Amino acid sequence: MSEAAGEELGYEQARDRLVEVVRELEAGGLSLEQSLALWEKGEKLAKVCEHHLEGARERIEAALASVEDGTGDSAQ
Repeated sequence: MSEAAGEELGYEQARDRLVEVVRELEAGGLSLEQSLALWEKGEKLAKVCEHHLEGARERIEAALASVEDGTGDSAQ
């Protein structure tokens, strides 16, 4: 994620970067400032993941609703 440019990452990219942030934090040996910066980055990445998951949840709910209403592709 190019945080300065506000570029949105895909779910998998954000998740993988979040995993790396967690590994770095768990490894320790960082200054307080470095730890805080990584934690803030992790929070941003977690929000990106949450945004993608919410979008996926909405798509699934809409698809299920259309199937229940008989307007989905399986009703043809």
